[in-house]
Amino acid sequence: MLTVTFRFDTATAVTPIAEKNGLTTFSAEVFDGWDIMGNANGGYLLAMMGRAMQQHSGRRDPFTVTAHYLAPAPAGPLEIEVDTVKTGKLVTTMNATMRRGDRNIMRVLGAWGEMAALEPQIVTATPPDMPPFDECTSRNSDGGEFTIGLLQNVTNRLHPDDSTFIAGTPSGTACMRGWIEFPDDRPMDTLALLLAVDSMPPPLFNLPYEKGWVPTLELTVHVRAVPVGKRLACSFRTKVVQGGLIEEDGEIWDESGTLVALSRQMALAPRAV
Repeated sequence: MLTVTFRFDTATAVTPIAEKNGLTTFSAEVFDGWDIMGNANGGYLLAMMGRAMQQHSGRRDPFTVTAHYLAPAPAGPLEIEVDTVKTGKLVTTMNATMRRGDRNIMRVLGAWGEMAALEPQIVTATPPDMPPFDECTSRNSDGGEFTIGLLQNVTNRLHPDDSTFIAGTPSGTACMRGWIEFPDDRPMDTLALLLAVDSMPPPLFNLPYEKGWVPTLELTVHVRAVPVGKRLACSFRTKVVQGGLIEEDGEIWDESGTLVALSRQMALAPRAV
C-alpha cells in the first residue's frame, strides 16, 4: 500500500536522540521554503516544537501552547529539549526549548491531551463572512520586495476586501481574512493549527504603515476542536500599534463551521529600512 508523505510532516519531523531524567532531546531541521525573508516562520517553528511535545507526552493534541521567540532560525539543523512539568489524568504540561548550538531560538510551555467533543457546547462566536475559496484572492506576495518562502508550502486565498494592500492600496481596516490549505492536499489536524495561526499576512498591512518582516515575540494558541477537512477559514485583527509593537488576535474555523483555534500574538512592527 502506497504511503503518502506530506511536506508539512517531513518539514516538522523530529527524532529522539537522548533521554535522561525525564528530559527528551530531539534532533530536527528547519527546511527551506517555510520562511519569511530567510527566517523560519513562527508558526512553522511552533508546529515543530509541537511535534516534539506530542512525541514526548504520547498525547495527540495541544490544548494551550505559549511560545516566546528568542532568535531567528534560518534553514539548518537544531535540537529540541522537552521536559514534563506535570502529568495528570487528562493533561500533560511540558516545557520545551529549541536551540542551535549554544543559542536558544524559542521556548514553549504547553498542555497536551486528547481533544474530545465535550457536551454541552456553547459557542457565541460566528465564522467570518468569507467568499468561497475560488472567489478569494491568491496571495503570491505581499506586494513588497521581501520574499515569502512560506507560500511554497502553504496556500493563502485572501478575502477580496482585505487583499488590496498587495496592489499598494491598504483597506484602512486592520483585518485579514482568508482561507488556508496545503498545496499537497494534506488534511488539517491540531498540529497544523499551530502553523495556521501564523500563516496569513499581518492585519497591519491593511493600515498606512511600513511593510516588512513582522517578527513574533510571543504567540499563544488555544485549540478548541480537532479540525475536519483540508481548508481553514481564518480571521485576524489588530487593535493597537504602539511603542513599536502590535498585537494580533485570530480565529480559525474548519470546513464544518467549527471554531477550532484561537490565537493571540505580540510582534515587532516593521521598521523603515
